[in-house]
Amino acid sequence: MNALRRRWLAWRHGAGPWGALFAAPPADEVVSLDLETTGLDVSSDRILRLAAVPVRGGRVVLSERFERWVDPGRAFGIDSIRHHRILPGDVAAAEAERVVVEAFLHWLGPRPLLGYCIDFDIALLDRSVRAITDFPLPSRRIDLADVDYRRQWARHPETARHRDLDAILAEAGVPPMQRHDALADAAATALAWCVLRARAGGA
Repeated sequence: MNALRRRWLAWRHGAGPWGALFAAPPADEVVSLDLETTGLDVSSDRILRLAAVPVRGGRVVLSERFERWVDPGRAFGIDSIRHHRILPGDVAAAEAERVVVEAFLHWLGPRPLLGYCIDFDIALLDRSVRAITDFPLPSRRIDLADVDYRRQWARHPETARHRDLDAILAEAGVPPMQRHDALADAAATALAWCVLRARAGGA
């Protein structure tokens, strides 16, 4: 979401019940977000797990994480299970998506969101965000893939390319974690961003 659109939403909704989303964000703090989903089609797939980890002053604050199972409201197949190893029984007692997303918005507040290819996660969240608030998620977003690409471009523009998360983690020296686990991926993304940001001099 561009800054002009965000300002317009703040003017229209800033005094409403969700005004906290438009407050001034805390200095030097972002939230690393990752979702596990039934698939990669934003029009039909659903969230299974939502995890988010604050990054404050260059430190990943796991003790303040947000982590919830989500009831997808539909069955999901073997391809989905092979990818993220989440079984139907894991979400049998999960909360409805709207309940989880509403709790997440209260927890998130005005903090920017960080993620790898984060537009996908935002698109899935926005279905519930719009139903709850009557506007799309206004959070400023930072895409680790773009941060990595810009860093490559500044050094070797002729070979710069968008890389997968595993390649970025390896470049940043982040040790292997349990991939396709929402909390592990959110934490790994946060660590990689801290490293790349420090290498760029905190920019």
